Amino acid sequence: MKYSQAIKLSSREFKRLTGVKRQTFRLMVRLVKAQQKQKKKLGRPTSLIVEDRVLVTLQYWREYRTYFHISKDWKIAESTVYRIVRKVENILIQSRKFSLPGKKKLLDSSGDEKLILIDVMESPIERPKKHQKIFYSGKQGEHTLKTQVVLGEQTGKIICLAHEKGRTHDFKLFKKTNLRFHQLLRVIGDKGYQGITKIHENSETPIKKPRGGKLTKEQKKYNRQLNRLRIAVEHINRRLKIFKILSYRYRNRHRRFGLRANLIAGVYNHELA
Repeated sequence: MKYSQAIKLSSREFKRLTGVKRQTFRLMVRLVKAQQKQKKKLGRPTSLIVEDRVLVTLQYWREYRTYFHISKDWKIAESTVYRIVRKVENILIQSRKFSLPGKKKLLDSSGDEKLILIDVMESPIERPKKHQKIFYSGKQGEHTLKTQVVLGEQTGKIICLAHEKGRTHDFKLFKKTNLRFHQLLRVIGDKGYQGITKIHENSETPIKKPRGGKLTKEQKKYNRQLNRLRIAVEHINRRLKIFKILSYRYRNRHRRFGLRANLIAGVYNHELA
């Protein structure tokens, strides 16, 4: 579906098609057009207008079909689809309109956030030819890339992401990212973050059931209260994975994965505003 057809869709249908709102789409188009005006050498012109090029990129994120299948829909070369996606992604990143606040925001005492939620989502990848063990996630039973999501509960915005190979434990990933919080910030993680209180005193994780024992009623009640708060970050993971490039088996080079995940998270934050 080209832009001339997509523009006729309702706002709800457009969001379902592309994964973004019309206002976000228009901003992406303006950024690409602005970058084109700055270029001195335009090179060989493409047959697609800017709106269609942005649609191709969003279609790739949203559906994560191969470049070959998308090229047949748009009647252009497979290599052209590849170049369009890369160029649009680079322009959006360099514009910094979809940048995340960053981990320095966690040390800001004057911010709106009082509660920080941390969780890890995993994206499956194709089985690597080398070093398979370091990508194998025992929890998922397949080779994955992990993404640590740090969320502000008050605003609902993603503050920062961190990425690591599937075998890395959640808490090890947390320590590797060297996250530090303001002392007044309350931090909640899942059971994978046992031991976080040694790094940040004002933090909580669910109580684990002792081996061969049972949790008391008070402990179960405490876990339920934490889970009611922590569920917000699970909803964010689901919204990010609306873009199938993060939920389907990732076929591209891993170096580009973190860039795309951060960009999609930035788009999510932008639409909250």
